[in-house]
Amino acid sequence: MSIQNPSRFLLNHVGRLDVRRHASAETAALVYRILLIVAIALALTVATDGFATSANLLNVLRQASLMFLLASGLTLVILSGGFDLSIAANLTLSACLAAGAMKSGGSPMLAVATAMGCGASIGLLNGLAVTLLRLPPFLASYGMLWIVQGLAFHYMGGNEIFGFPAGFRALGTGFWLGVPLPVYMMLAVLIGGTLLTARLNFGREIYAIGANAEAARLSGIPVQARRIAVYTLCGLMAGIAAIVYLARVNAADSAMGEPVLLPAIAAILIGGASLFGGTGTLLGTLFGCVTLALVIDAMNLLNLDANWQPMVVGAILLLAVLADALARRQRGRTR
Repeated sequence: MSIQNPSRFLLNHVGRLDVRRHASAETAALVYRILLIVAIALALTVATDGFATSANLLNVLRQASLMFLLASGLTLVILSGGFDLSIAANLTLSACLAAGAMKSGGSPMLAVATAMGCGASIGLLNGLAVTLLRLPPFLASYGMLWIVQGLAFHYMGGNEIFGFPAGFRALGTGFWLGVPLPVYMMLAVLIGGTLLTARLNFGREIYAIGANAEAARLSGIPVQARRIAVYTLCGLMAGIAAIVYLARVNAADSAMGEPVLLPAIAAILIGGASLFGGTGTLLGTLFGCVTLALVIDAMNLLNLDANWQPMVVGAILLLAVLADALARRQRGRTR
């Protein structure tokens, strides 16, 4: 039997072996995360009177969906072995430009296109900085964070833009069949992203790059092109998140994205993605977003001082990073 494309054959063969090896472990991890969500929900039902109401549960889903829209793109970048610290600043600038477009007489459609175009452009620049300039992802995106945040400060000039058309606001506050519209967006992104990562060669290539970029390159995978693609997708998702966030709060300012960065990163790590790349799923990220949304909801229902909430999220993030490091060491011992 002749093999016309040995590198592609090797990629597909290794991919199938990898899926078989990790399928049971990933399934068990997802089950544990579901049990954690159920345990938190049961504890809040017993401890508070306001948790098990339809209004509160829908609010938790809405918060989780907003977090997931931002975290989904970053998940792809992390799977490929990269990182993007600029997603929150990207959201800020995209939302501010979209708000400015509407206030200057543009239609909501123009605002949506502006936010998505801005987000994707910033992601593309990050991808080019990491691939063509060969900058470390952390430093490249950290520098981009300050550049983009500075542009947002300059554009807004310390002012706030508020009051948008009802049709636009429905993207963040509307309902369909009693369920918030952002939840449907979250499900659409989850389904599309899962098909991309689990069913297409593109997704297997992302995992391969995250696991071992040099081996992926030697097997014929266009590593640079794939990395540019995932950074661009990450930026695009930041732009989409900016649209929903802007529609939700009905106002734009130059600091609106600051509170969303740490929760997005924490949700990804809670969901089982590894900062070292090659491990994780979008479904896991969704469970991480729901878990973190429940924790934040619990702090609100228990009247925990708002000044303590960032500390709690930071502690969760540190625990998730520690769990990732310990799991990586354990995998290293078993090989």
